[in-house]
Amino acid sequence: MPRSIVRDYVQLHLVVLAWGFTAVLGKLILLPPVDLVLWRTALAALCFAVLARCLGHSFSVSNRRILGMLAVGAVLGLHWVLFFWSARLATASVSLAAMPTAMLWCSLIEPVIDGSRRWRPSELLVGAVMVGAVWLIYQVEFRYWLGFSVAIAAAVLAAFFATLSKQQVARDTHWSILGCYQMSGACLATFLSRPFLECGFLPALPDAASALWLGVLALLCTVAAYAGFMDVLRRVSVFTVNIVYNMEPVYGILLAALVFGKAEFMSAGFYLGAAVIIAVVLALPWIRRWVEQ
Repeated sequence: MPRSIVRDYVQLHLVVLAWGFTAVLGKLILLPPVDLVLWRTALAALCFAVLARCLGHSFSVSNRRILGMLAVGAVLGLHWVLFFWSARLATASVSLAAMPTAMLWCSLIEPVIDGSRRWRPSELLVGAVMVGAVWLIYQVEFRYWLGFSVAIAAAVLAAFFATLSKQQVARDTHWSILGCYQMSGACLATFLSRPFLECGFLPALPDAASALWLGVLALLCTVAAYAGFMDVLRRVSVFTVNIVYNMEPVYGILLAALVFGKAEFMSAGFYLGAAVIIAVVLALPWIRRWVEQ
């Protein structure tokens, strides 16, 4: 395998590893989930703006495209609020176990939104298997039913974000400009939702330790991961990206166990259900060929 391809694979896995670490950081940062997302998106938007200026890219795009990027960013912000909220209600492992279902929601949502294709039999089959795996997790870890339900809702929003942002990524807007507007939209949506989720508009200030982890979350897991992902996407196929992306819960659950120890240990049934979800997602290309040949 050429050295350049190996480098791209390593870079992609590092990006996914950074994303898997977000659930762990969500429990280390002692802020309400809405405030955590508010600070994260504000810092990320500022960093993207600085990077865009340093790289010489212009913010002068049409108002329609700006509104589109802000709207998609708002969906992303609400996804993050629900994701971190689920980690507080349950555990980081429970939150991560629901994330691979986003691929299922994407396959159901995309035909409805853009009308480009119909539902595929393979996707309906995968959906039936995933429903069974999700039911198994509910059965064996019923004490975390609320956190897992919120995580499922977060996965649905993630699917909407992926579907809506697909056309934006395909355009010639540089990743720093796209990231700046999307993070600004996420920050604005989170700010407007705060009175409904917490008391007042102003977010709580983080303590020293939380501020440190918040910096890691914003700079490493948001800005750097986003930039690395957009860079490698130019050279690696979407198929490869999707396969590697679904390693996020594996990395995240392992990191959560290393950081939090026994507090993250689940029953055998939970790991069985999570393994079924991950295995089905990874096997989707082969299932599609087998069902639709």
